Amino acid sequence: MSLRSLFPTADELLAVSTEDLAPILLRLAQEHMQGAGFWPDGIINEDALKRDQSGYPFHKKAQVEQHVNETWECLKRDGLIGPSPGMDGRNGWMTITKDGQAALKGGNAIAYVRATRSFSKALLHPSIADPVWSALMRGDLDDAVFKAFKAVEVAVREAAQLAATDIGVDLMRKAFDPEKGRLARATHPTAERQALSHLFAGAIGSYKNPHSHRTVNLTDPREAWEQVMLATHLLGIVDTRRGP
Repeated sequence: MSLRSLFPTADELLAVSTEDLAPILLRLAQEHMQGAGFWPDGIINEDALKRDQSGYPFHKKAQVEQHVNETWECLKRDGLIGPSPGMDGRNGWMTITKDGQAALKGGNAIAYVRATRSFSKALLHPSIADPVWSALMRGDLDDAVFKAFKAVEVAVREAAQLAATDIGVDLMRKAFDPEKGRLARATHPTAERQALSHLFAGAIGSYKNPHSHRTVNLTDPREAWEQVMLATHLLGIVDTRRGP
């Protein structure tokens, strides 16, 4: 496989966005790996920029080189490729990183890597930041969501001083019972106390319990982020309800 076999004309190559070209170049890099790694210029010069009639037209050379070089830079920024060790790297040879190898195993993995890196760890509640972030980074979305809502369950139980046998939805209902729950605010209107009880019970029932009993198989990182951010919000509420 080569650039010229994939894009017979320069215009076809130039019409492809950097984002769409990135996984193609990563795959080409894998196919061109040698002991020292791969040489980016060698991939583009292999047949795309030959000076004879088999290459792209000479007047398109600068555009093609710029487009491909920008895509290599994109792969570097995403941490999917990096300089080879030692003298080879200083001479322009590159290698595929662990993230790059992981991306090669799945058709949508590059998009996943970019998506996950746009989500800031600082947004997560401190009590779940490390384990949940680690799970998100390795692509274990189900585990990330389960850890986040298990932390909510533990925090509610501790803050409400309830027994270890109090679990799940029943725990939330008891802790936030509008009339006698330890975490309910008597100064708040009854409707708001009921709504908060519904919120916690619904969140645990919807996002923690399914992960406890079956494989959910989340595939969209943004869906997982939304769920762990809900857990972060709930943990923040619990923090305000803890006793002295």
